[in-house]
Amino acid sequence: MHEAWTGRRRLLTALACGVPDRVPVNTYEMAGRDSHDWYNQQPSYSRLMDYIRDKTDCITNWNPQPPNDLYVGSDGFLGSSYPVRKETHTDHSGDFVRTTSVLHTPKGDLRQVTQKDPSVNTTWVVEHYCKNPGDVDKALSVPYEPAVFDDSDHARVASELGEHGIIMASLADPACLVADLMTFEDYLIWVHDDLEHFARTVDIVSERIMENLRRHLRACLVDLYRICGPEYMTPPFLPPAMFRRFMLPHVRRMVDIIHGAGAKARVHCHGRIGRVLDMILETGGDGLDPCEPPPDGDIDLAEVKRRCLAAGVSVWGNLELKLFENGTPDGVRQEVKRIMEQAKDGGGFVLIPTASPAGALLSPRTEANIMAFIDAGLEFGKY
Repeated sequence: MHEAWTGRRRLLTALACGVPDRVPVNTYEMAGRDSHDWYNQQPSYSRLMDYIRDKTDCITNWNPQPPNDLYVGSDGFLGSSYPVRKETHTDHSGDFVRTTSVLHTPKGDLRQVTQKDPSVNTTWVVEHYCKNPGDVDKALSVPYEPAVFDDSDHARVASELGEHGIIMASLADPACLVADLMTFEDYLIWVHDDLEHFARTVDIVSERIMENLRRHLRACLVDLYRICGPEYMTPPFLPPAMFRRFMLPHVRRMVDIIHGAGAKARVHCHGRIGRVLDMILETGGDGLDPCEPPPDGDIDLAEVKRRCLAAGVSVWGNLELKLFENGTPDGVRQEVKRIMEQAKDGGGFVLIPTASPAGALLSPRTEANIMAFIDAGLEFGKY
């Protein structure tokens, strides 16, 4: 008797560059099988989430949580769980809730301001902790203490997901964590004006990231680890030589640690990857997303697929969110057909959008277009 094709089996087969019964269809961060997921808490998404649960190959985005959420940056600081003294103040500015945080580091205070609109699933940093390399030295003066991870929610997540899909954790690479200390503009000035200071900082943070990753994996091993941040060093922002120096060795080390624990890794890199694609493949990752098409990206999906498949790397992509928000169901259907023509053959491909809606109120147009995306994926994805 042949083993049935479940969402889990289908995704793992594609991740390993195999050929399943059809191309897996996934809706990126809209996790249908996690009752705690933000999208499942929004009334306007209820019909769409039912559709996603019924028809797609689900990925639950979940990390075992340290005391401070180190990897997504809510309170953990430069990979350290050290209880640095922090004062916070929250007020309202129009539709926004604004939070001012002051960290009292051994070398002086650092100030950050964030704001959030309750109707949008994101937080904006309007003032970063660091404005210059001197502030970075203050940040580095906070002692490093490794994270202690809590996997108590894993049983619920795994039970809700079942065989309908896989669990994926998300990690920041060292250069990404360092770059996020500043505005993107200030980060680029820092790299240009004081490269060796930036390099020392990345090296220090890298050792913290690797130790936290080992502890993360020992606490609870999941199916897939998404490594976020390589886009901070892609052209046109920085030349490929910077990617080779600051991204490749650290991401490759993360991938090796993940593989050593028996799991898979996927490299997440928006933007123009054409000139760094070979270096992304050198990391040894098992997958690459979201492979944005030109003009937002700079390389056709067919070329990405050809080069990735030759290296044994699966491809995840690449319908853009703007088509969901502004297109038509027929336009979405035609785009999915084109994507399948470029990337389906030979297996090793998962159909996903490049981003997910962020507003709490889902428009009828976006809902219809995401449903059309799912339907077209099932129609054109059969092998």
